[in-house]
Amino acid sequence: MENQSVEIDSHSTINRQKRGIKVTVFFLLLLILAVLAGFIHKLGQPRIITDAELRINGTVKLQRPRIIEDIQLLSDDSRDFYTKDFRGRWTLVFFGFTHCPDICPTTLSTLNSFYKTLDINTRENTDIVLVSVDPGRDKPEQLGQYVRYFNPDFRGITGDFFELKKFATQLNVPFNKVMLAEGGYTIDHGSQVVLINPRGHYHAFFKAPLDPAKMKLTYRSIRATFNG
Repeated sequence: MENQSVEIDSHSTINRQKRGIKVTVFFLLLLILAVLAGFIHKLGQPRIITDAELRINGTVKLQRPRIIEDIQLLSDDSRDFYTKDFRGRWTLVFFGFTHCPDICPTTLSTLNSFYKTLDINTRENTDIVLVSVDPGRDKPEQLGQYVRYFNPDFRGITGDFFELKKFATQLNVPFNKVMLAEGGYTIDHGSQVVLINPRGHYHAFFKAPLDPAKMKLTYRSIRATFNG
């Protein structure tokens, strides 16, 4: 009987040890999963970088966002567009024109690459807009077809020449009509891409040449630090 009792105690001890090991392994697995989940979550978060790092990566953030005077323009669907309509979303604005031989198509292609790198949630709150500096030739329908060739989500804006000039001046983007020797004309214009924040204020700009990966890095950081 004594041997049977010892044997039972031994089995009970072994079973308790096995249960203890299972519980320990279970909690270790939970801990590993929690650490892994935290690591994955952190990878998905934007990296916050300094203003100096922003500049190194081709983006200049204004020390204080600049209020934009409300100006009446014209959207590519022939409806009135006011600069106050930028409010509520992040908007990347590029000044160009449909007859531009090189800078404009290159920039729009790069903006398309940048746009595609963004996650769905960020894209849903990001507009990319081409503002025509050639309202004489860029009628709304033609402008709309042009920008949507690069991406169906892109938009175009045109309007009265002097109103466009006023808008561009507020964003520090120069443009001038240049007559050609053989007749006709072209437009010289700034190549930076302006960032307007959800308050409708001039917030930052991306310098040429644009790099989609660097733009994504700086844009996500700016969004993450924006106190809307």
